[in-house]
Amino acid sequence: MKHWKIFRAVLIVGIALSGLVGIGLRAQQDKYSLKVPGGLAFSDFRGYEGWQAVSISHSQTAVAVILANPVMIDAYRTGVPGNGKPFPDGSKMAKIHWEPKKSEKAPGPTTVPGTLQNVDFMEKDSKRFASSGGWGWAAFDYNAASDTFAPGTATDKPPQRNDARCGFACHTIVKDRDYVFTDYGKR
Repeated sequence: MKHWKIFRAVLIVGIALSGLVGIGLRAQQDKYSLKVPGGLAFSDFRGYEGWQAVSISHSQTAVAVILANPVMIDAYRTGVPGNGKPFPDGSKMAKIHWEPKKSEKAPGPTTVPGTLQNVDFMEKDSKRFASSGGWGWAAFDYNAASDTFAPGTATDKPPQRNDARCGFACHTIVKDRDYVFTDYGKR
């Protein structure tokens, strides 16, 4: 009888611990497993965190850095899109948005990144995205409470249709710049 009580106690503790481990493992998301239906995958942009900065942007609701892969940086350096030429296939951009916050350390009034909001991606593939100017788009919202990403939705500002064409409507106003808003500033 005593062995049965010990066995039952060990079994209960084992089940409880395995449940806690399972909860912990579920909380750790692999962002590179996410994909926008019919479009871009987060994994298509693996390593974007180390890409070169193209520019920054700032609004009332966000501060952002715009990054580009080496293919796109090389095109920018040759004058694209200002020279009228399109970006080559394989060009990729990432735009990381944070909530703006005032720096607690800077000697003057300085706005710095606060909580991460989302990461947006663009990829040039003339064949795959022929119906959207040769570009595919994806927006992945970040949830700080769960430390997870999810594809953007129609309730986002601006709304995301949750497919690779989600940025096309907005970017048509810069069709003459190969659908790219961001300039590569003098360095």
